[in-house]
Amino acid sequence: MNYPKLSIITINFNDSKGLEKTILSVRNQLFRNYEHIIIDGGSKDDSKFIIEKYKDGFSKWVSEKDKGIYDAQNKGIKFAKGEYCLFLNSGDYLAEENVLDKIWIGNSYSHDILYGDMFVPTKNGKLRRLYQAKNMNLYHLFKDTIWHPSSFIRRELFQKIGLYSLNYKICSDYEFWMKAFKLKYKFKYIHIPISVFNEDGLSSKTENQRFVQEERKKIQKEFSPISLYYLYSIILMINNSYLKLVSKIKSIIKKFLLNG
Repeated sequence: MNYPKLSIITINFNDSKGLEKTILSVRNQLFRNYEHIIIDGGSKDDSKFIIEKYKDGFSKWVSEKDKGIYDAQNKGIKFAKGEYCLFLNSGDYLAEENVLDKIWIGNSYSHDILYGDMFVPTKNGKLRRLYQAKNMNLYHLFKDTIWHPSSFIRRELFQKIGLYSLNYKICSDYEFWMKAFKLKYKFKYIHIPISVFNEDGLSSKTENQRFVQEERKKIQKEFSPISLYYLYSIILMINNSYLKLVSKIKSIIKKFLLNG
């Protein structure tokens, strides 16, 4: 049986330790029908040394200044030759050495986007599994997103839909998912954790959450019926008010018990 070739694209900027962890998780895979592409943004740390150290395992690598995350990912897409692309950026790593085997060996997919679960590190050093929607829907995309380190995108979609927009600093991948859903491309849920996510990334930083929400709202307005956008906004407002009320009641009960 012929398995589809994967293009694993890793972008990096000044994260040599994270880059090495990512590279090793790819090199240690039992599944071998992949190419690994490294796009470095002209790092000033030891990243170039790490790239040189493992360069025999890359189909292509560059180290040059870029315009940000999505410009770098677009470069990777242009170099890619595989049927599906996986964006495993610096610091992210595959969940186990046979995870690609589990997904691809003995399976055949006609879907455009495959997506699965993901681990995130906890404060006590353990890994917590995050679950995706079994059936992709607009409600899920409104309240969450699809995680790029745990998704495989058919490369030809970038020719049909277009590359990642440089109009968004943090949420261009979210715009891509919304476009793909609106255009009725086929999504397939893979019920396994595919990767471990590096929470030091741009979208995870506390100081960037306001920008994330602003970009997501703009995209939601553009790619969904305006009535649905406002309906979801109302649901969110009611939910937040409910949580505040519950928190206040808990606080009153706690104060009463302490002073009891």
